Amino acid sequence: MLGTLAKWLRLLGFDVYFVNREMSDDDLIEVAKEEERIIISRDKGLLRKAKKVGLETIPIETTDLDQQIREVIKVCKANKEKLLTRCSLCNSVLREIDRKEVEGKVPDKVYKSHEKFWYCDKCRKIYWKGSHWVKIRERIKELMG
Repeated sequence: MLGTLAKWLRLLGFDVYFVNREMSDDDLIEVAKEEERIIISRDKGLLRKAKKVGLETIPIETTDLDQQIREVIKVCKANKEKLLTRCSLCNSVLREIDRKEVEGKVPDKVYKSHEKFWYCDKCRKIYWKGSHWVKIRERIKELMG
């Protein structure tokens, strides 16, 4: 229900466990307790159960993505040092990769115009600071104020 929010929180550097399959409330609460996570949800029943066992929760009331992000960063401060350090798809921490290793794996134009690349070891996605990165940074600045 909050998949796009999860993606943007990862871009902000947050370690986000996102369930996009059926998982019982009890199982989700157990994972949150074991991993010391905050439950972010629109599901009032889940939030109520989580609070009963002492978990921190962030209720999301709106469907507006920008407002959802603002609601989260009011509670959980984003660390500017961690911006754009996680894979938006799988949550893994990205690592810088030698430029020579991406030759032939990214478009020639990208390879020729960029010096730095980052890699996700889990899903094998390659990242670079292109126009998409610039737009993401601008939006993050707007959201963080």
